[in-house]
Amino acid sequence: MVYLDYAANTPVDKEVLEKFNDVLINSYGNPNSTHQMGKEAKELVDNATAKIALLLGCEPEEIIYTSGATESNNLAIRGICERYKDRGRHILLSTLEHSSLMASANLLQEEGFEVEVIPVLENGLVNVEELKNMIRPETIFVSVVSVDSELGLVQPIEEIAALLKRYPNTVFHTDASQAIGKVKIDYSNVDLITVSPHKFYGINDIGILVKRKELGLKPLILGGRSTTVFRSGTPNTASIVASSVALEKAIGNLDDRYEYVKKLNEDVVAFLENHRQVHINNNDKSVPYTINFSVKGVSSHRVVDLLNSKGVYVSSKTSCCPLEAPSKLVYAATKDNSLAASSIRLSLSYLTTEDEILEFKRIFDETLDDIMGV
Repeated sequence: MVYLDYAANTPVDKEVLEKFNDVLINSYGNPNSTHQMGKEAKELVDNATAKIALLLGCEPEEIIYTSGATESNNLAIRGICERYKDRGRHILLSTLEHSSLMASANLLQEEGFEVEVIPVLENGLVNVEELKNMIRPETIFVSVVSVDSELGLVQPIEEIAALLKRYPNTVFHTDASQAIGKVKIDYSNVDLITVSPHKFYGINDIGILVKRKELGLKPLILGGRSTTVFRSGTPNTASIVASSVALEKAIGNLDDRYEYVKKLNEDVVAFLENHRQVHINNNDKSVPYTINFSVKGVSSHRVVDLLNSKGVYVSSKTSCCPLEAPSKLVYAATKDNSLAASSIRLSLSYLTTEDEILEFKRIFDETLDDIMGV
């Protein structure tokens, strides 16, 4: 087996899982309970929250725990737009956003909000000058993903955040699910940040939304005490503590992991470029963790299925998109329908071994021979 789909999901880190199990077994009191076990659980939650806040550069009261990135994105866009709709009903999203943001924007559009898509440049980065021209006094929400899940493009978040600070009625959100633990970005001027622990070897049942304390937010889930008034539900002690461990390891090892994966990336890209049928869709703005390529004239599903049958696991696009549709992200960056219809995402990890890369190369060559009838 060669697993090359780490952008979709990562295996839980052993130390993270051990901490998760330890809390589940030994600290199962409800953090809202006033007895001793409840107090001990609340202390675990508070300590983990303080650590997460320190690592993310925010304050503990700015941390909102959710069920995952999809809920965090929904809470961000819908919570802000419903809370501040008296200021305006204009929303700006990049073309590279996750479907949870796009679907929420469509729902808000049905409720009278106006949604516009920010164009990207030829390199796939958001056109900041065009964004500047699109902002109006009634623009209340802007979202630009930090690193997209298909091309791995690092967007100019710091530049956009500085620009939007000139517009006090405009709230800036970024989905940092694919960025945390992979690339350094200064989020100090960003109002809302989506964080997904299962993308950096954490537990798969929790998400984080960082919300600056001066902002209001209309909750989506009501009833029941929690760590914040903005999202009800009994605090998930074990997952919160485990997330603090996963985040600490991801950020603490970021540089070493990045350099290791960069070498793997260079090796794989050089190999793929030697095949005349292959087009690399990434560019120098992409993180090394993601390699997106197309086999010209061949459906991505055919390539993915053949690789899968030989024990190599990759994706045709982000796992939340319809299987039959071309990659909207690849099309947005390349403006080429055929490349978007044949794009394949290979995502690497510090866990990826050189032997696995060698096996991928061997099986990929076999697969191309099968396709071309060699």
